[in-house]
Amino acid sequence: MTELFPRKQVIGFVFSLILTAVALGVYFFDMPFAVGMTVLLLTAFAQAGLQLIVFMHAGETEDKGSIYINIYYGLIIALVTIFGTLLAMVWNM
Repeated sequence: MTELFPRKQVIGFVFSLILTAVALGVYFFDMPFAVGMTVLLLTAFAQAGLQLIVFMHAGETEDKGSIYINIYYGLIIALVTIFGTLLAMVWNM
């Protein structure tokens, strides 16, 4: 019976709820802007990683190396786009 229980998914779900509660705490505890944004960014990236690994089974295939390379490539493209936009539009460079 224990091999049929989705232990990894239940633990991932509970951890996801904890991360959501921490993100809500930013609003309810009226944190300063810099602290609140730091907490929100950390919980958002942790939540995204948790979703990829636990619920989307990113590391459970035999081709997990290329899956992680594609994820890193997507992150690099997103960061270049975001910082390029900030450089051009906000920082006037």
